[in-house]
Amino acid sequence: MDTIPLRDAYRELLDAAATVAGHGAGSTTGSGGAGPLPPAGEWNADQILAHVAILNATTLAAVSTIAMGANTTYDNRMALDTWTIERLITLTGGNAGLRERIRLQADALCALGGPALSDAELDTPVPTRLLSKDTALVDAPVPLRDLITGLAEVELPGHTRQLLALLPSGGAAEAAT
Repeated sequence: MDTIPLRDAYRELLDAAATVAGHGAGSTTGSGGAGPLPPAGEWNADQILAHVAILNATTLAAVSTIAMGANTTYDNRMALDTWTIERLITLTGGNAGLRERIRLQADALCALGGPALSDAELDTPVPTRLLSKDTALVDAPVPLRDLITGLAEVELPGHTRQLLALLPSGGAAEAAT
C-alpha cells in the first residue's frame, strides 16, 4: 500500500498546526496565547490535535492487532470524548507535545500501514463505528486499508482546514504561501 498520500496529509496537518501555533490562534498553549476563540461548538487547536492523536492511537491499535493475526474493531468515540481530549492535552504538555506525538504516530502508521502488511491483512474487514457530532457516519465492517486511506483522504485534510480556519482574517492565505 502506498503511504505517500498519508505522509503528505500528516505533513500538511502538522504544517497547519505549526502555523496556527505560531500565530497563537485557537490554542490554549500556542506561543501567542489563546488567540481567537473558535466558533461555538468547535474545537480549539489543542483539542483538534488531541482528537487526531487519539484517532492515530486507535488506528495504530487496529493495524497492530491485524498485524499479529487477531481480529479487532475500530471505534472513534474516545476521540470525541471531551474529558479524554483534555486529559491528553495535559499529558502531552499541550500544542508542541501534541504535534510531536502526531509526527511520531504518523511515522509509525506509515511504516506499519504500508510495507509491513500484506494485501490480505489490509483487506481484513474491521467492524467500524465512526461518529461525527453525534451522527453515525459508519456502523459496518470496513477494510483496514480503507480506514488508513480515510485518514489521508478525509480525516486529516478536514482537520487541516479546521486548524487553518482558526487563523485571523488573511492568515489562511498567508499559510498557503
